[in-house]
Amino acid sequence: MDKSGIVVGGAIGAISVMVIFTVFFISPPGTTNAESIKPIEPELEVQVGDGQRPIAKTTPLYSKNLSLIEIFEKSEPGVVRVNVQREEASETGGVGSGFVFDKQGHVITNEHVVDNSKKVIITFLDGRSYNAEVIGTDEFTDLAVIKVNADLALLHPLSIGDSSNLKVGEPIAAIGNPFGLSGSMTSGIVSQLGRLLPSGSGFSIPDVIQTDAAINPGNSGGPLLNMRGEIVGINTAIQSATGEFTGVGFAVPSQTVAKIIPTLIEDGEYKHPWIGISGRDIDPDLAKVLELPDAVGFLVVTVVEDSPASKAGLIGSDKTIDVDGVNYPMGGDIILAVDGIEVRKIDDILIHLQRAKSVGDEMILEVLRDGRTTNVSIILQERPNGN
Repeated sequence: MDKSGIVVGGAIGAISVMVIFTVFFISPPGTTNAESIKPIEPELEVQVGDGQRPIAKTTPLYSKNLSLIEIFEKSEPGVVRVNVQREEASETGGVGSGFVFDKQGHVITNEHVVDNSKKVIITFLDGRSYNAEVIGTDEFTDLAVIKVNADLALLHPLSIGDSSNLKVGEPIAAIGNPFGLSGSMTSGIVSQLGRLLPSGSGFSIPDVIQTDAAINPGNSGGPLLNMRGEIVGINTAIQSATGEFTGVGFAVPSQTVAKIIPTLIEDGEYKHPWIGISGRDIDPDLAKVLELPDAVGFLVVTVVEDSPASKAGLIGSDKTIDVDGVNYPMGGDIILAVDGIEVRKIDDILIHLQRAKSVGDEMILEVLRDGRTTNVSIILQERPNGN
């Protein structure tokens, strides 16, 4: 975590940093304040007491539900403790969580758990520990893959469910190592879906799950499970002024895991698609200024030079108008839909990019320009580093 307390890892390079400032730092309704978002830091060490597979299809909603006891007994053998020693002597190591992905010894955790690590040790349910190697990381979704050469009998891969089936109010459970207390379980509900998680990198993780299940330092990288015992998310961050749980936690959805992790295992990195625009959501005041019938869509304010948006001919705002002492941008394209999906705000663009698009794909934008709608074809490129 950086000094401002903003989430360390997590961004989808769809737009430039200016959009993230617009969406999050002003904190419009339905978003989170970046200054209060905390990664679930690996907890300081506390002494207490003496082969890749296809993603599982979930069963029909609410069918074959298990009790919390059954979920814990089914899942606990696949949840591991992640102890980390840092590269810099001034940096304190810590404890995080993870889970077994396959019989080849791949373990999934958060990128911020293993970032800048000198040594990683994986401890299984029976207490046996192994040195592990970080083989792939993606700071923009806060995901990492660790490889451990453990006894095959210890490798109990957990089933990956489909987070797109989640409903607000659905019960869920989290398992991890809060404050270094191994194998702890908490439960709650899905509080909301499709959140954008602010990031200190200037980008954001889209499509994030919000939950009230208690997660604390040390839970990072642990699984969020539905009532069939399937992983639907990876616990990543909390909204807190103290660094401890206050009722709002966030998890990277399993859809993102299913998309990113196989590439991390194969290549060690993931290339994110990029548009190259910044702007602002259309709110009621801006809609009135622009004489729009509804407050929906995303106004393009700036187009990055040599970006996919620039090559496709998207137009940014070229002037502002002062209304009651407030400057409003004028003249830019308004994105109304992507690939036929309505855009109400920037979240819809980012979620579509994350769920359905890759570098090199074509994306069709429906834009409102000079009072008329037109379609613009964009070929997505890899997001440049440092943006």
